[in-house]
Amino acid sequence: MAIQQAKVFVEDLQRGMFVSRLDRPWTRTPFALQGFYIRDLEEIRQLQKYCRYVYVDVVKSVGDVGVKLRKITRAADEQSSSQQTPPAKGSYRRIPVAVDCKPVQIRHNSYAVPEPARREAHKARQLHDRIIRGMHEVMVQLQADRPLPTAQISQNVCQMVDSVLRSPDAFSWLARVREKDEHTYSHSVRASVWAVVFGRHIGLRRHELVQLGVATLLKDVGKLCLPDEVLKAERRDPRAELEYRKFVGYSVKLLSTDPNIDRQVINIVQCHKEQYDGSGYPRGLRGGQIPVLARMCGIVTFYDEATNPRGAEFPVPPSKAVAQLYELRDGAFQEQLVVEFIQSIGLYPTGTQVELSSGELAVVVEQSHQRRLKPKVMLVTDREKKLLEKPRLFDMAVDDDRKMALVNKGRKSLPEAGLITITQDLDPSQFPQINVAKVRDQYLFEQRLPAFIARFLPGR
Repeated sequence: MAIQQAKVFVEDLQRGMFVSRLDRPWTRTPFALQGFYIRDLEEIRQLQKYCRYVYVDVVKSVGDVGVKLRKITRAADEQSSSQQTPPAKGSYRRIPVAVDCKPVQIRHNSYAVPEPARREAHKARQLHDRIIRGMHEVMVQLQADRPLPTAQISQNVCQMVDSVLRSPDAFSWLARVREKDEHTYSHSVRASVWAVVFGRHIGLRRHELVQLGVATLLKDVGKLCLPDEVLKAERRDPRAELEYRKFVGYSVKLLSTDPNIDRQVINIVQCHKEQYDGSGYPRGLRGGQIPVLARMCGIVTFYDEATNPRGAEFPVPPSKAVAQLYELRDGAFQEQLVVEFIQSIGLYPTGTQVELSSGELAVVVEQSHQRRLKPKVMLVTDREKKLLEKPRLFDMAVDDDRKMALVNKGRKSLPEAGLITITQDLDPSQFPQINVAKVRDQYLFEQRLPAFIARFLPGR
């Protein structure tokens, strides 16, 4: 057998695998043995804390997973031999995880076509502010050992669900832009918005959207029971990590004392840190053992933490967070749900800074839900990357239709038409002079916006 070792991401590790190498020196980890069999989930969790991937000895791995590894690598060797292309030095193959789980029933287009974000913006902002204040009240009440204001929270989430059903982009804007006065609980508010947008996309019923939204909003209340040095630590040793993971149990205990909390909400909270391959916590559930809404909650939690790392001055570009999420498909998260979530927010969600093929920089202000790669954007620089005195609205879908009409009539060739595309999303730290919050407010809330939509770019 040509391949003796397989590079395996830690979220794909299973009992019976023999770990022969790490992605870092053994001396930088608490593992005393340089090579060991994985015997239980706790060893997997410790590896997840210190490593991104490890090398597994295909021959030494035992049990069903050893048989599977050898079949996979044997088939890969045969394919490489038939193509006369031996594996490159240092190459690896991602080992798929076999998990018993039925596909999730998806009902696309269950709701009406979204209304324009501007029409919903004022209602969404007022409601968003109420939710933020409500979460602040939750923290105050918990610290004072008083009952949670769950009735008000549920009412706010019900209204948020109705708002997202009318216009996902309005609330997505509010989740995307990080305000200067954001609090530690803003993550839960943002994740709750993504959860409802996600649920709308796959056609969840309204009561399920409310359950998902409330659970995602309250999933972290137990973190108030953790010591600050554990909660805020950038890196935790295995002992501190075990202490940190107790927050799930604390959250469940706090919510269970309230008779007004839906039992399904508590179930989502209890399972939202479980992972599809069984490597999550607190119970190591896998696949279909994890409720669908909890699987969705786990995905939006990861996405928001990836786009808004604790302590970072700027958010991470959505494309990087999406790439991280996609890499975890059928490991930490169910592939079907990962793909559906990415489709629900689009490759370029509202608030994303992008560069156009013409050279201008812009901010995505509203999705075209049938043509995700052609959103409405606000142009903020010219082709030389100089800030415009006043940003200009540019509807990429409308511009495409106009130019393609000329092509179809034979008046221009496709190259002559010059279709505009998004070439990449931008790291916000590269262009701190672009004030995304100001662009948002100009687009959503200012009354005296231009009445027309720009149908061509400056100088075109």
